[in-house]
Amino acid sequence: MDKASPKIAVDYVRSAVVVTLNYEKILDEADIKSIEKSVLPVIDDNDKIKLVLDFSKVQFLSSAMLGLLIRLKKTIEDKGGALRLSGINDKIMGVFKITRLDKIFTIMQDSATATESF
Repeated sequence: MDKASPKIAVDYVRSAVVVTLNYEKILDEADIKSIEKSVLPVIDDNDKIKLVLDFSKVQFLSSAMLGLLIRLKKTIEDKGGALRLSGINDKIMGVFKITRLDKIFTIMQDSATATESF
């Protein structure tokens, strides 16, 4: 897939928006910017959004992506919405635990469980 085109899928499930990240690795700045440019309009267009970010296809991510997740969470919560993360593998979950981000984010097993949790 072309680097300029975002590799995400947006689905509306019940009252939630599920964004599936179709990346194996989210490591470089261009990919992170692409995700940000794709996800922010979805947040901006939906007050009190219930957003699920599905990481089930992601094997690796950078600390810059963690920074983006923190910014997205703040933006969503400032608009009265809620964010759930799903499908995070054990290796990435280890990073969340070491950085204590597992205490900040609501992390669910899969996107179906996440959408039902709202």
